[in-house]
Amino acid sequence: MDLLSISTVNWSRAQFALTAGYHWIFVPLTIGLALIMALMETMYVRTGDVKWKNVAKFWQKIFGINFAIGVATGIILEFQFGTNWSNYSWFVGDIFGAPLAIEGIVAFFMEATFISVMFFGWNRVSKKMHMASTWLVFTGATLSAFWILVANAWMQYPVGMEFNPDTVRNEMVDFWAVVLSPVAFNKFLHAIFSGWAIGAGFVAGISAWYLLKKRHIDFALKSVKVGAIVGLIAFVMLAVTGDGSAYEVSQKQPMKLAAMEGLYKGKEGAGLVAIGMLNPAKKSYDDEVDPYIFKLEIPKLLSFLGYRNLNAFVPGIKDIIDGGYALQDGTTALSFEERKARGKKAFQAIADYQRAKEEERAAVAAGNSDVAAAAAVRAANHETILRENYPHYGYGYLETEEDLIPNVPLTFYTFHLMVIIGFYSILFFAIVLYFIYKKTLPQTKWLLYISLWSIPLPFIAGQAGWIVAEVGRQPWTIQDILPVQSAASAVSSGNIIATFVIFTVLFTGMLIAEATIMVKQIKKGPDPVAGEEA
Repeated sequence: MDLLSISTVNWSRAQFALTAGYHWIFVPLTIGLALIMALMETMYVRTGDVKWKNVAKFWQKIFGINFAIGVATGIILEFQFGTNWSNYSWFVGDIFGAPLAIEGIVAFFMEATFISVMFFGWNRVSKKMHMASTWLVFTGATLSAFWILVANAWMQYPVGMEFNPDTVRNEMVDFWAVVLSPVAFNKFLHAIFSGWAIGAGFVAGISAWYLLKKRHIDFALKSVKVGAIVGLIAFVMLAVTGDGSAYEVSQKQPMKLAAMEGLYKGKEGAGLVAIGMLNPAKKSYDDEVDPYIFKLEIPKLLSFLGYRNLNAFVPGIKDIIDGGYALQDGTTALSFEERKARGKKAFQAIADYQRAKEEERAAVAAGNSDVAAAAAVRAANHETILRENYPHYGYGYLETEEDLIPNVPLTFYTFHLMVIIGFYSILFFAIVLYFIYKKTLPQTKWLLYISLWSIPLPFIAGQAGWIVAEVGRQPWTIQDILPVQSAASAVSSGNIIATFVIFTVLFTGMLIAEATIMVKQIKKGPDPVAGEEA
């Protein structure tokens, strides 16, 4: 395929995915290491054992290398909203921009300020003050993630806003509805625990390498113990918050849930697919081809997880398109065609409203009060029609039923890969803690090798989670309100291709540079403690 023949929208999506994918390599490791090094320094302050100080200082160096590169990708990511997604920024910038501004002004500067104390204040401030600065770095990193995830959650579940037909923009009317959205709460916790999991897996794997090399044994044992405890807690909580997130998806984004499970035809008492392979012969949502080549299903679990009822009806892709099934609030689901018609009606209501307001202004200027009053009444009627139909606004942009369906195979496989890695990791960290308790971990080489080669798995699970979240909600940039093709900037494909190539080279170079510096620092190891052999 000719690269220039790919649409501007798809190139913009690819560039954003590239940047976000690289960003999510650095950010969760930053969050995870921030917690782990803060716990290690707390142990130093509480015990007075200088070896814990040595452990904390080593992981702070690794944190610093990663933090610097993560900032660069994050800045580029936010700039892309203005360059590649200007229509989106215009349409909802008053809402979406608020949490991002708070993140930059409060969280990021808080994090950046205390990082300087953490790195350069070891011999300049008291032990407790230094420990506080380390915890504040962790707090800043967590708050930074919180505000970004609030913005992302709003795209998945737009609340606290009102459409202004005079400016043709969405405006925030309830800040706390945006911040305290249940989708935002679950998404934040799930992402934060993902960061803890990635940091824990990284620390445990590197510590295992030292144990295999028989270097820095005490350092490695202290590190792997903290990493394993954090890792087990993180993955258990990921299972809990994952359940909460899946429940919110079932309520707010049923098409995403259907894609996650490869569910084309809904049913009562729907089972959860534990393992399965989709049938590539299935080309349409309404054909009779079986969607699976094989599957292992846990009976009724999807109904329970999605609706807290073992016999609840879970709509499939065909049901969501055809409509007609009962919703949880007692109403009946509208079909795609009905929602599309209502979206078109909202379009027309905006045009009619603006025409009536223009007539009202002209009549007022001419001193014709009767005409102005009549125009004002018409404008009010058109605004009422707009409010009634605005929840379906985005459907007016879509052409066919297939436009509503995300990439089912990609969503399905990444979701199940994430879940498999999650349960594997719970078992893995539990086994590591068992051997730590038995004081035989250094001699258990098979487990040390598994620890080392398991480092990439939490990263892969994190990337898979974001693919599920973002690909699963397609075609929407804002759920039900704005599809991607209407959010993109009017930029030529050639310009986006050029920057895509530049970013690919830049980010890959940054990743290689980070890995090289980290490997060099890891091979060097922690600074020696008096009386301890390397």
